[in-house]
Amino acid sequence: MTSQPQDTQNPGNMSSEEKSELLRKLRQKQGNWVEWGSAITQLQKSGYNPQTIFEETGFEPVQQNQVTVGAQVYSSIEKVGASSEVLSHFSQRASDVLYEFRLLTQEERASAGELAFKHQLDCDEAREIARAIKDYSRFRNPPEGFTAHPGDAVAYQSWKLARQYSDLQERSRLIAKGLRFAHSPQARKQIEQLLTDFTVVSKRPAPTLPFYRLESTSELARILPVAGEMPLKPEDLKAVPIVEEIGAFRMVRVSGEQAWIPLPGWQVVLAIEDPVVILSSTERLPNQTANSPLEQVVVVIDRAQRQWDDNSYFVIDNNGELDFQWFETAPEVPILGKITVIVRAKKVLDEDFNKDSWQIEE
Repeated sequence: MTSQPQDTQNPGNMSSEEKSELLRKLRQKQGNWVEWGSAITQLQKSGYNPQTIFEETGFEPVQQNQVTVGAQVYSSIEKVGASSEVLSHFSQRASDVLYEFRLLTQEERASAGELAFKHQLDCDEAREIARAIKDYSRFRNPPEGFTAHPGDAVAYQSWKLARQYSDLQERSRLIAKGLRFAHSPQARKQIEQLLTDFTVVSKRPAPTLPFYRLESTSELARILPVAGEMPLKPEDLKAVPIVEEIGAFRMVRVSGEQAWIPLPGWQVVLAIEDPVVILSSTERLPNQTANSPLEQVVVVIDRAQRQWDDNSYFVIDNNGELDFQWFETAPEVPILGKITVIVRAKKVLDEDFNKDSWQIEE
């Protein structure tokens, strides 16, 4: 198997010769895709943006994202101890499949990789089993008749969905899928029972996520540093830290790792008792369809709201990682807070437009 390049201790301190060598290897597509992902990551950490890398190597930004994220997943399944067959297979192909496992934990990625290798899954199928494994992981104990194996996770999802369909064609498709992935005899038995039991279990629709969209520039507040109240000394003015605004939501970072985000004084925001903001991509939110726009959002959590109800979404501890979920029935896992509002950024065609003084209405 091709050896993987080692990350430098500090990619930002790479010499120009080292950067040129990485660019040359990418241009000539030397090595495998895992090495390409590692090289692109090093170049990005050293200051290269995706567009510059594209111009220098021919790797389009979407390709760069796929191989860099896929390489991180590959590295994690290697650390967990995936089989040599699986590692050898994925080192040469299927970066798009590993990319779909990016939201799983290291252990889940390894088991998903084994499953994808065994069944020779494409990226669409990989996306489905990744979602099934992630949803399954919220159970403290596997549902009755199923085990903790990832194949049973996919089988359980197929079993659950099949019971909701009266259409025999769709029901048969899901039963066949469940039997394909079922790992344990118990899971297989559960699914086979659907061949003679045609009872339809109606599905309760999930509630709508509480999305808000910032519509105008005036809604997007600015957080300004305060030097204090007069009288003040020059040292007081100099002591005020520089505020760095980051991203579409104008998150500010002052010193260390602390950061704040301004939000309008909407009633839903003012009513939050213990607010905490989490930055997330919409792909991490539950009940998103394939057509849902992929964008960064601000998820506002109320840590004081830990009582379950079936009309709300919650943040939970999913095997040591925060996760967003809706629960049709009271969950077995502790609730850490309630999602009160999800804010989408204002759509701005020209971000410099609003900074021109002559654009201010009189």
